[in-house]
Amino acid sequence: MRLTLVISSLSAGGAERALSRMANHWAARGWEVTLLTFDGSEPPFFDLHPAVRQRPLGLTKSRASVREAAQQLRILRRAIRESAPRAVISFMDRINVLVLLATRGLGLPVIVSERVSPAHHAIGRTWSVLRRWTYPRATRLVVQHRDVLQYFAAPVRRKGRVVPNPVAAPPAARAAPRGRRPNTVAAMGRLTPQKGFDVLLRAFADVAPERPEWSLVIWGEGGLRGELERLRDDLGLRGRAFLPGRTREPFGKMRQADLFVLSSRYEGFPNVLCEAMACGLPVVSVDCPTGPGRIVRDGVDGLLVPPGDPRALADGMRRLMRDASGRRRLAARAPEVVERFRLEKVMRAWEGVLREAIRARGRPPCSSAPRRGPGLI
Repeated sequence: MRLTLVISSLSAGGAERALSRMANHWAARGWEVTLLTFDGSEPPFFDLHPAVRQRPLGLTKSRASVREAAQQLRILRRAIRESAPRAVISFMDRINVLVLLATRGLGLPVIVSERVSPAHHAIGRTWSVLRRWTYPRATRLVVQHRDVLQYFAAPVRRKGRVVPNPVAAPPAARAAPRGRRPNTVAAMGRLTPQKGFDVLLRAFADVAPERPEWSLVIWGEGGLRGELERLRDDLGLRGRAFLPGRTREPFGKMRQADLFVLSSRYEGFPNVLCEAMACGLPVVSVDCPTGPGRIVRDGVDGLLVPPGDPRALADGMRRLMRDASGRRRLAARAPEVVERFRLEKVMRAWEGVLREAIRARGRPPCSSAPRRGPGLI
């Protein structure tokens, strides 16, 4: 099978992590995988299989204006044609629009994937109009939660399939974590409004006076760093809450923590939450649209609290901070997330969607693909 995958970049995001795992899985099976990125020659944040052909296009990233986007289409179309794929998979809203425009008339099956809830993630009026116009041209639409499909018109919903992100087991710990700070709450993600770290800081400020032995570490980088640091200081959390930046060792950092918190305002299918659970961490997560409620089994392997409410988040953190046995009980079940969303299961679903898309375009499916249908997992 020869595939072309398209995304804006291979930075440290959940969509980028998922696409990298997909590319690596298929390359390891002997498929010819070309990975087109809109960015320049920056090295990928995540390791790629040696057989994956990554081609940076040197284009403006996905937040280009419509005029700039029009200039990108010729380069993108040429790159897709030169890769000679059996099918194209595109990740993320604006990139999806550009790929659908660039592949017009090529007769290729095109699968587009939404990675967050479009009802909560604004992409601008013009881009929204373009999405409504182009998405009916997609062969299939992949989302990570069935609720997301309700955003789209019926003709697009009928093409929709639900496939979550794959969850990989963390690598074995090579040694005891160095510099471990006891009683640590960890969070991880881009420093953007979506991730709700302002809510997390306020929640931690609520519980911090009564739990002076606990600290908070927020791993990640982004445009809100200055604002979040000022908020931390205004809340009197200097020396208790830390923002050390991005890490290439997320599993190692999580293993140094005692509790993980997801505070997002909305999500798609948060990889970082799954990875924390895979590490055996008890988690407190807001039950935001659209992924956490599908990942966390409330009271079994984590706690779910209402979104956007610092007090509710503080109450969930407080409950586990003072209950070591409760943390151990949730942590014992948390790694089951690896089996529930294991890579092989998720990739079978993706390959089923690929077969459907190829058949829909009148091309016989590749004989090397599994014969099971995609289903909804």
